[in-house]
Amino acid sequence: MPASDYIVTIGLEVHAQLTTQSKMYCGCKVGYGAPPNSQTCPVCLGMPGAMPTLNEAAIEKTVLTGLMLGCENPEISKWDRKNYFYPDMPKNYQLTQFDLPLCEHGSVPLYDHCYPKDVQKDIPRPGYAVKLTRIHLEEDVGKSTHHEKNTTIDFNRAGTPLMEIVSDPDIRTGEEAFAYLNSLRQILIAGGVSDADMEKGQMRCDVNISLRKTEEEPLGAKIELKNLNSPAAVRRAIHYEIDRQSTELDAGTPQVQCTRRWDDDLGESTVMRSKEDAHDYRYFPEPDLLPIRTAPIVEAMKKLVPELPHEKSQRFVTDFGVTEYDASVLSSDKHLATYFEQAATGAKNTKLVANWVLNDLLSALKESFTEIQDSTQVPAENLRALVDLIESGKISGKQAKNDVFPAMLETGKTAGDIVKEKGLEQVSDTGALEAFCDQVIQENEAIAADVRSGNEKAANALVGRVMKLSKGQANPKVVIGILLEKLK
Repeated sequence: MPASDYIVTIGLEVHAQLTTQSKMYCGCKVGYGAPPNSQTCPVCLGMPGAMPTLNEAAIEKTVLTGLMLGCENPEISKWDRKNYFYPDMPKNYQLTQFDLPLCEHGSVPLYDHCYPKDVQKDIPRPGYAVKLTRIHLEEDVGKSTHHEKNTTIDFNRAGTPLMEIVSDPDIRTGEEAFAYLNSLRQILIAGGVSDADMEKGQMRCDVNISLRKTEEEPLGAKIELKNLNSPAAVRRAIHYEIDRQSTELDAGTPQVQCTRRWDDDLGESTVMRSKEDAHDYRYFPEPDLLPIRTAPIVEAMKKLVPELPHEKSQRFVTDFGVTEYDASVLSSDKHLATYFEQAATGAKNTKLVANWVLNDLLSALKESFTEIQDSTQVPAENLRALVDLIESGKISGKQAKNDVFPAMLETGKTAGDIVKEKGLEQVSDTGALEAFCDQVIQENEAIAADVRSGNEKAANALVGRVMKLSKGQANPKVVIGILLEKLK
């Protein structure tokens, strides 16, 4: 049976580090790139007798995430010990949440622009929202680095507040998983709850995938994929695993629940261990941490729920008249959205502002390896002024792209100053332009006759000659109007 004939069921477990100043159960600083084992204490090192304390900010940010994703909150939430024995967890258990997490249910909307570009024009379930099972709060583990003959462990990361967002088995394809991760990342960043940088390990993903032949059959054996560090890797791993499982099932080889490691360089997965069930971890309530009542926290966090990317996108369409696609891209990054909104507010042509931001500005920033929030050469008000000069006819779009904008990037000067310095302002005075037009008509009688006979497109050739006479300063819109009027 081809892979396409199997029903694929996928669930994702996303771990996101929270943007807190200190760790989940101690006062150690949270940070990336510090010297190994320099941000530790008896609590996060699992020393005997060390007592944990709850990080209030981490709890608040988890509840805020739940509100952004439409979750419910159990009245009481508690912490549990999850027992397992790995070298990156020195006390041999993880403080996490089992049966009473902070958030339950909810969903993650899949934004169209968050799908891979090659499928954006043919999305099978447009507007779909992936349902969530739960969001719980726990501590991160240390980082193991495997060398040729030994392994070193850095416990700086151990104890970092880690929010686990667990989806229902509600995803069908690698492309939906790709969109899910990108959409979720945008929401987390919009809420300021996580930087969600997968390259830095601030957001990590495990994939659970199973195959079956019909909807009536129970779900197939759940295969978990580890070591996935980007949406693209998740997409590739899912495609590989669908092919692997379907080939083995066709050959009569049943699938056994297990955890597999994904090697993105080789493009294949290998068995790590048999997959544990909840009872294997011997969960029991954490005796050193009291349960909490969630209602007061929920009420406080409701005031902090931000405008989400899809809400901002719709507002950009309504307020600034941009296309839905442009609005979705502009709202996908909070710094980009802020820049666009500042540039478009009060602009004469907001659609043209969007074009300049998405095409010219972002291309220039990409070439200089600069993030938009770090760019100082072209403030939003300066880009708005440039677009207004184009819209008012004082400079052409070509002049703006070739002469004015590059000079703005290089010098940080305003468009108006550069236009004056370079003498670029277009001539719109009809008296001066009529003289140019009369001369061009007289010198190009054949083309003029062609225009008079009804071929208005031929007038473009005359416009080019007027532009040459005016040394590029004639306003082409005014020129074409004068020529057509004279050649009626």
